[in-house]
Amino acid sequence: MTTTSASLDRITPSATLAMTSRVLDLKAQGIDVIGLGAGEPDFDTPDFVKDAAIAAIRAGKTKYTNVDGTAELKAAIAAKFLRDNDLTYAANQISVNVGGKHTLFNALVATVGAGDEVVIPAPYWVSYPDIVEFAGGTPVIVPAGADQQYKVTADQIEAAITPRTKWVILNSPSNPTGAAYGADELEALGAVFRRHPHVMILADDMYEHIVYDGFRFATIAQVCPDLYDRTLTMNGCSKAYAMTGWRIGYAGGPTWLIKAMAKLQSQSTSNPCSIAQAAAVAALNGPQDFLAERNAAFQGRRDLVVRLLNAIPGIACPTPEGAFYVYPDVSGLMGKTTPKGATIETDEQLVTYLLDEARVAAVHGAAFGLSPAFRISYATSEALLTEACKRIATACAALS
Repeated sequence: MTTTSASLDRITPSATLAMTSRVLDLKAQGIDVIGLGAGEPDFDTPDFVKDAAIAAIRAGKTKYTNVDGTAELKAAIAAKFLRDNDLTYAANQISVNVGGKHTLFNALVATVGAGDEVVIPAPYWVSYPDIVEFAGGTPVIVPAGADQQYKVTADQIEAAITPRTKWVILNSPSNPTGAAYGADELEALGAVFRRHPHVMILADDMYEHIVYDGFRFATIAQVCPDLYDRTLTMNGCSKAYAMTGWRIGYAGGPTWLIKAMAKLQSQSTSNPCSIAQAAAVAALNGPQDFLAERNAAFQGRRDLVVRLLNAIPGIACPTPEGAFYVYPDVSGLMGKTTPKGATIETDEQLVTYLLDEARVAAVHGAAFGLSPAFRISYATSEALLTEACKRIATACAALS
């Protein structure tokens, strides 16, 4: 009998990707379903980025590159970190990977082993605890509910750190909640990290450029320069530049860690796609003015969805500072009965009901470590969002 490895048995398939696959299957059957589960912008990759990729193909840049990124892309990333975050990184402090998930995987698998703990605020991106488990470590979940605007406090992090803590992961703006930490909140967390010099900080800044209402993005190595040598600051091209399929993530950090990540990558994927790397150079070095226009569209959608969801009895939806997700608390719907007589006891049952009866796809909160809630991506048209919220309202009204 063939069996899988123990490390593989410790993880589960991505809930967000599973929901996306289910939506695609339903649409292939001709079913009218509105998919709000996928975490990618509906905007197209900018033309100047596409043009750079085409030029790279025509120039024959189709060969292997350095394992963890071309010199040109590392230079563009270094310039981005300096321009946007006041952080200085040399080429040997920068890693380029096959998407942000690959960056996380390399960093955690290269450093975490049996007995190590990784502190993860919840709600969290679905892959964080699974990657830690795959590496043999133990995720330590720190919950922060809607009453805290989905942001952990310094005291909570202090209480979660032990002598076995290897990393604390900070994701701001957050997937799945859109919550973002201001400079003062990061400084408070930095004070905790100073008391625990054995702890590394992983700053997942993937949604850095998608913020609203004048919110000023900051990252912890910028706010607390003394933590620079203990911080991996990661980002990517997927969200801001609508390049999810191009698969380019990157990070800046201490040389020893970047070297370890490259060693792992040399035996897994080798280099990221050479064409995608050329496109990423153009994205990071090119005009950035389109970001404000797209953010204005995202903010309008956010305001629409928050307003419509909060009008539904049983749903309470905080207003996020960034990203393109909302994470409504659905405590008021637990214990309700469907028209077919089933009792809604979990958020997974609720999203299944919404998919079956309202033909709206969301991702249940349990997948992100905090229930009862669900995640909606509003990276789609206002017309579809309005229709989706109408369907959700009708389905919720039918509960008794």
